[in-house]
Amino acid sequence: MKKYKDILGDGGSNIVGQVEEQQSRLKARLAAVRRIVAILSGKGGVGKSSVTANLAAAFARKGSAVGVLDADLNGPSIARMLGVRGQTLKVTEAGVQPALSADGIRVMSMDLLLPSDAAPVTWEAPTQAESHVWRGNMEANALREFLADTAWGSLDLLLVDLPPGTDRFPTVAGLVPSLSGTVLVTIPAEVSHLVVKKSITIAKATAAPVLGLVENMAGYVCGRCGAIGELFQGSRGEALAAEFEIPFLGRIPFDPRLAAAGDRGVPFLADHADSLAGSALLEIAERVRAALTSSPWSSPPPHPTSPQWGEEKR
Repeated sequence: MKKYKDILGDGGSNIVGQVEEQQSRLKARLAAVRRIVAILSGKGGVGKSSVTANLAAAFARKGSAVGVLDADLNGPSIARMLGVRGQTLKVTEAGVQPALSADGIRVMSMDLLLPSDAAPVTWEAPTQAESHVWRGNMEANALREFLADTAWGSLDLLLVDLPPGTDRFPTVAGLVPSLSGTVLVTIPAEVSHLVVKKSITIAKATAAPVLGLVENMAGYVCGRCGAIGELFQGSRGEALAAEFEIPFLGRIPFDPRLAAAGDRGVPFLADHADSLAGSALLEIAERVRAALTSSPWSSPPPHPTSPQWGEEKR
């Protein structure tokens, strides 16, 4: 396969220079981001974006400066879940200002750029067949632009919510050489485990550590009595984590209010932190924080006006 530098006579488009300049901007932009964590599953429908949104909220509650990049270009949902849909993105000399949630989470998503709810993401090409062939490259370039052109500012943590598909993570890992770790999300169902196993294998093949596995929808919370009933029949997440020798971060029972909170654009933790699901999310966030704090990855200091990493917001 030819690389950019192998292409002779680019017709004056200066492809190599454009890519190198963008990569330089990306590196400079992310220099003030202490930790970057990818959230993935490979399998759609496991509640990965909901987990991402509430992990961001959990870190924000502790005083951390948090950003979320919705890397699902074709099915973005983070903007809705964090209540920033409809915000107008402002372009300044410093870059594109991300949307800001009520609790200060900085968000960039394709959803903020689409003209309407029904508008899909389409890629310009002479024919639809060519669009299909080049879609992977165009999506990678769009993510590179999101990372390089967004004025994230000083962040303690940037969460990257990946789309379904085991092929998407290598693209993000290639764009973010400073990736601090990965968190995988599954549900207690064999079909989910079948796909998540592949994602674990891919994640372990990168230099970034696998911070652990989260089991979502681990039973359901009865709205009347508060008891947890069985939702799926399948092996538990601990067994899957043990099989691949990665940490098990915890299980989150399904609470109907989780879905309702996402629809309203308010993180579940904002109103239900003391619930069973809320407590589970907070515990998982603390385990992720501990794993990141103990990792050997170097990072720039936090913004002087923001709380220290791990210091709770007063």
